Amino acid sequence: MCWELFKVFFRIGAFTIGGGLAMLPVIEREVVERKKWLTKEVFTDILAVTQTMPGVIAVNMAVAVGYKVRGTKGSLVSVLGAVCAPFFSILALAIFFQNFRDNPVVERIFMGMRPVVVALIAVPVITTMRSIGLTYATGLIALAATILIWLLGVSPVWVILVAGLGGYIWYRIETNRKRRRGL
Repeated sequence: MCWELFKVFFRIGAFTIGGGLAMLPVIEREVVERKKWLTKEVFTDILAVTQTMPGVIAVNMAVAVGYKVRGTKGSLVSVLGAVCAPFFSILALAIFFQNFRDNPVVERIFMGMRPVVVALIAVPVITTMRSIGLTYATGLIALAATILIWLLGVSPVWVILVAGLGGYIWYRIETNRKRRRGL
C-alpha cells in the first residue's frame, strides 16, 4: 500500500502544472474515484482542514491522505512522492532557465499557461462547492469572504476565525431551537 501511495503522489507531483491548488482535482480523482481510499465526504473534510493549515496545500493533502490510508508511514511516503518530482523539476529549471528566461518564445509559453492554471485552481473550488451542498446563503458567505480578502485586504486568518465563530454560534442557536421544539 505504501508503494501505491508513493506512486500516486509522485505521478500527481510530476504531471500537475500550477501548484498545490491545481493538484487538488487530480488528488481527488485518484484517491476518491480511482483508488477509493477515501469517500467524497472524507476528502472534502480533509481539504477543509488542510486549507486552513500553514504550508503547501499539496504537502498538507499528501500528509492527511497518507495518514488516513496508512498512518504515519503513509504520510511520509505520500509526502516524499508528492515533493520528489517537483523538487527535481525546479532544480533543473533553476539550472537551465537562466539561459532562456529572456527568450520571447519561453515568455509566450508561460503567458499561454497562465489562464490554464487559473482554470486548474477554479476546478477544486467548484467541485468543493458542489460536494458540500453550497446554498445561496453559504454562497453569500463565500462571496463576502472573497470581497473581504481580495478587495478590502482583510487577512484570511481573520475571515476564517470569524467564519468559524459564526458557524459555532449558528450551530448553538439551531441546537437550542431544536431542543425547545422537542426534536
